[in-house]
Amino acid sequence: MKIILFGPPGSGKGTQANLIMNTYHIPKISVGDILRNIISKKNKFSNIIKKKIDNGILIDDHIIINLIKKEIKNKNCINGFILDGFPRTILQAKEMEKNNIFINYIIELKASKEIIYDRILGRRIHLNSGRIYHIKYNPPKIPEKDDLTQEKLIIRKDDNINTINKRLLEYKKIKNKILQFYQKKIKNKYIKYIKINSQNNIKDIFIKIKKILNK
Repeated sequence: MKIILFGPPGSGKGTQANLIMNTYHIPKISVGDILRNIISKKNKFSNIIKKKIDNGILIDDHIIINLIKKEIKNKNCINGFILDGFPRTILQAKEMEKNNIFINYIIELKASKEIIYDRILGRRIHLNSGRIYHIKYNPPKIPEKDDLTQEKLIIRKDDNINTINKRLLEYKKIKNKILQFYQKKIKNKYIKYIKINSQNNIKDIFIKIKKILNK
């Protein structure tokens, strides 16, 4: 079971990827998680990555491709994986197939711009652990404090209107190109392509995903 999980920022890709991973026992390979791990190392390379992310700029293809290939070589990917945030370019998609990495499912989560703004602008992060809160949907017990450590929560630098708008425009371009690349395989049913409204609650969204994957 090899899945690409698509969706704009704030659509819940990370949450649904975790649910799929825990239910079907296949690993999630998240570009965001990999890059955050690199940034935490605080070296010259991590500073370059951080600066690009803070400014809403996509990371170079060759960097992302090498990171993903390394992850897929791990033994825990033998029975499949979930790709969250990859591929983002035609070059990345082509490189996957050159390395005999073929996809079974593309799941696209859809959400309105208003919902996306609401989800992202209300997000709060515990920097050291990566725990995520939301002031409306998942508030901490003490406002602006992590539940476990009581350390101050932060707002990501890219969680602002200008960066969100840039990312939404970029996502639309990326999605159209990638779907065009896979169009023939989707038409011939080598890949099952599913669109799901992610404005519903987390549980209802995952029920729909399970119905598809259990077939």
